[in-house]
Amino acid sequence: MPTEFISLTFPNPSTDINPIPNASIDPDFLERYARNLDDYAFNYTLVPYDSSYYDPWTIGATIAAKTKNLKIIIALRPNTLYPTVAAKALATLDQLSRGRAVVHFIAGGSDVEQAREGDFLNKEERYGRLEDYIKILRRAWASDEPFDWDSKYYQFKQFSNKVRPVNAAKGIPVSVGGSSDEAYRIGGSLADIFGLWGEPLKETKQQIDRIYAEAAKAGRPDGDRPRIWVTFRPIVAETEELAWAKAHRTLDLLKAARADSKGRAKPDAPPAPQNVGSQRLLEIAKKGEVQDRALWYPTVTATNARGASTALVGSVQTIVDSLLDYVDLGAELISIRGYDNLNDAIDYGRYVLPKVREALKEREGKANGTNGTNGTH
Repeated sequence: MPTEFISLTFPNPSTDINPIPNASIDPDFLERYARNLDDYAFNYTLVPYDSSYYDPWTIGATIAAKTKNLKIIIALRPNTLYPTVAAKALATLDQLSRGRAVVHFIAGGSDVEQAREGDFLNKEERYGRLEDYIKILRRAWASDEPFDWDSKYYQFKQFSNKVRPVNAAKGIPVSVGGSSDEAYRIGGSLADIFGLWGEPLKETKQQIDRIYAEAAKAGRPDGDRPRIWVTFRPIVAETEELAWAKAHRTLDLLKAARADSKGRAKPDAPPAPQNVGSQRLLEIAKKGEVQDRALWYPTVTATNARGASTALVGSVQTIVDSLLDYVDLGAELISIRGYDNLNDAIDYGRYVLPKVREALKEREGKANGTNGTNGTH
């Protein structure tokens, strides 16, 4: 399948480097942002989830109504919605968007965050619940007959679903992310897409091999393995020098955003993250600020690896070449979002996405014995 691009949804102009305290939804901004993603041929946008954040279902439906091609990835924590309800909600969004719904599962990487909404399962149990959840969704989307379920996590009798996805044969794409053994097992065996944070090429290849090994162990053929999704925060400018100057300004602003009201660094060190993905990023950051072509790690340490935080820094060509390195490893979905959310998305759409696609088209043309542009020999 062709390489596709993902962004993240932002409901207002607040950013990591210019946060707007207590910002509410700005409907005009949300529509403008979503339409720019659509116009610049992003393939997907991820609607995130947080215990204190906006409802992703409502945001996702709004985006679907304002766009034509953009696929909407709903981030979903299993503790927040019963799986039979989620099956109908996702299929409803899929019908309303004419087949553009995707679901990305968050098993839960922080006990504190999970407890805020009444979830007190341990990590192993959260992944066990996720495994059941995915199987129930698939059954609900495919089954013509009522069915029962009786497991440790879910019990119901004679559930019947009359709300089917647009592509009834395949259902709705299911994405799983993470860097733990259980994440690899569940994602490798059940997911259509597996999401990874941006790590160096060597470590990314090791993770992809783990995912593929779990897929093979589950009996999935090579053609049915999860598609790999890798996430970066590119900092791009016209030249290398301008890009690095921009990167250091961004880093200063990230640090300032975490300072107290008097501009001093907060005295208490943030707690070590529980999730393996963040732990991996912080360990890799100890090996050096810049790795491979342009992978920059000070943004990781400045944010305590909060979410996707590895930057790629350089000119447009450097960013394009860096992304192609990951495509060569097997990444079919590339998530890129910056620190000036709307303007960065526009820059990526104008300069980065077209050049990556052009390079891939040229490669395909050479492989087929054509010039890659007009199909002639």
